Amino acid sequence: MTDLAGLSTEEQLKQRAVDSLTAARARTALLTSCVDDHDLTAQHSPLMSPLVWDLAHIGNQEEQWLLRTVGGRPAVRPEIDSVYDAFEHPRAARPTLPLLPPTEARAYAADVRGRVLDIIERTPLHGGPLLDAGFAFGMIAQHEQQHDETMLITHQLRTGPTALTAPPPPAGDTTGLPAEVLVPGGPFTMGTSTEPWALDNERPAHRRIVPAFWIDTVPVTNGDYQRFIEDGGYTEERWWAPEGWAQIREHSIGAPLFWRRDGGQWLRRRFSVLEPIPADEPVLHVSWYEADAYARWAGRRLPTEEEWEKAARHDPVSGRSLRHPWGDGEPTELHANLGQRHLQPAPAGSYPAGASPLGVRQLIGDVWEWTSSDFLPYPGFAAFPYREYSEVFFGGAHKVLRGGSFAVDQVACRGTFRNWDLPVRRQIFSGFRTARTAAPGALTASAAHPGAL
Repeated sequence: MTDLAGLSTEEQLKQRAVDSLTAARARTALLTSCVDDHDLTAQHSPLMSPLVWDLAHIGNQEEQWLLRTVGGRPAVRPEIDSVYDAFEHPRAARPTLPLLPPTEARAYAADVRGRVLDIIERTPLHGGPLLDAGFAFGMIAQHEQQHDETMLITHQLRTGPTALTAPPPPAGDTTGLPAEVLVPGGPFTMGTSTEPWALDNERPAHRRIVPAFWIDTVPVTNGDYQRFIEDGGYTEERWWAPEGWAQIREHSIGAPLFWRRDGGQWLRRRFSVLEPIPADEPVLHVSWYEADAYARWAGRRLPTEEEWEKAARHDPVSGRSLRHPWGDGEPTELHANLGQRHLQPAPAGSYPAGASPLGVRQLIGDVWEWTSSDFLPYPGFAAFPYREYSEVFFGGAHKVLRGGSFAVDQVACRGTFRNWDLPVRRQIFSGFRTARTAAPGALTASAAHPGAL
């Protein structure tokens, strides 16, 4: 990021907008330049769009919100609005649409971006909720990074030669770490009313009272999950919600997505590479049903969304809710595994500098963490700037995920950020940790549970 020292507040906000948009576009370019045009236009799974659809959709959303709405400029390509409307066309149907070919999609997105940079330079960042603190520009930077994560999922699903590489994450160390951490009962502030680029479902800040509970110090690992499998986890109905049991029976599921057994060894396919599964890495590509079944097998449960956020943000000394587990500062390479830096989760126990005040590790980055909660609005919720971002998804059909994965950029990841998906989803970069309700007067760590390290 650019050094902001010496700049006025307005100049700092504009530079943050430019930096965030530029970082997102660099990542988009990487994800769409590492494969040929055939891979860009192919649909690698009916669950995902062709990569070239995401590329032009990114440009179209930027045109609609930043050129037309914020800048008041004439439309560049109004005839393609319908083609790139995510609500009009389900992913499975998008290959049949008249999509812009790769060269044209790149040129379109670049043309829009050039005009947007001019608008940032000329537009005061105040005078309404879309402009205050550069919200609209931050919203579009987050939108592009979210589609970058979607495109990375598509890369994981595609077959063929390896297209992406990255260095391994830093080593983890669980020596001396307790299996779980006690989060004291009482009130805390959930959500935000002050984070300038927070999205509507994160708002407003409100008081919640959460009874005391224990939560895993680190996410559940591959080694933990293998013990669940070996103990017959996928063959015993008693661990499963009825809908989850029906799913694994119908689809003959017996392990996380991309896992396979080769003799006595578990292997996984990770971005076209077949490799042994590291036992100390957080488990990945599990559905909510699988996470819930594991938790029941371990004699525990998934944390509620309120519990997860309190474990991640509450500082018992000051009583404040922090922006991130480690404090209010932006994440660095010392705090969390974000931004597609490593293309896999870091081992359990990594990033001690990113621990919460209570000592919970890896709450941000590595894997999205399933919670037990349905995706619902906060008290006082107001849809902004459009209903389709959050409001149309509220209800019991979607479960909340928290924390972000290694595929999430820091602009779209904070202690209040809420993700959601259907409980059957497995292609996403999802994992989990477990929790349990504390007995009255609990003050000390418990004995290790079955999934403990």
